[in-house]
Amino acid sequence: MSKLEIGQEVPDFTLPASNGGEVSLSDYRGKKVVLYFYPKDNTPTCTTESCDFRDAHPSFEGVNAVVLGISPDDIKSHGKFIAKHELPFLLLSDTEQKICELFGVWQLKKLYGREYMGVVRSTFLIDEEGKLAAEWRGVKVKGHIQQVLEAASGVSRKPA
Repeated sequence: MSKLEIGQEVPDFTLPASNGGEVSLSDYRGKKVVLYFYPKDNTPTCTTESCDFRDAHPSFEGVNAVVLGISPDDIKSHGKFIAKHELPFLLLSDTEQKICELFGVWQLKKLYGREYMGVVRSTFLIDEEGKLAAEWRGVKVKGHIQQVLEAASGVSRKPA
């Protein structure tokens, strides 16, 4: 599948959600959607990122944006992660990596000389009409949530 482009409509998808139901992207038409892809529940950097989104959650709600986390973990793992860190948003389970592949975040990674397939930490902002408005690939967590919030607020930062 070709890579999603800014301004392109994001294909609808449905995944199992941490609330026990299923969530479709189209459920959120009329709202901005912040999709953040992360490698694994309860790992240090993923926990930091998720807790940063948790702490900024009221600000995202204030700009008509919903936050959804996606990883290959199963619903049981997501449930424990949410309970442990009091996450106020849904986590979606992409155990077959279909949505990770749709967004181009399921890639070959290297760690200590070992190669494996995994999620490249990335965030996507989808506008109220379901079009891709912004993307951040290969995310470094520090300061990232503020960048996403500014984009969702319609504030653009000029590069220095």
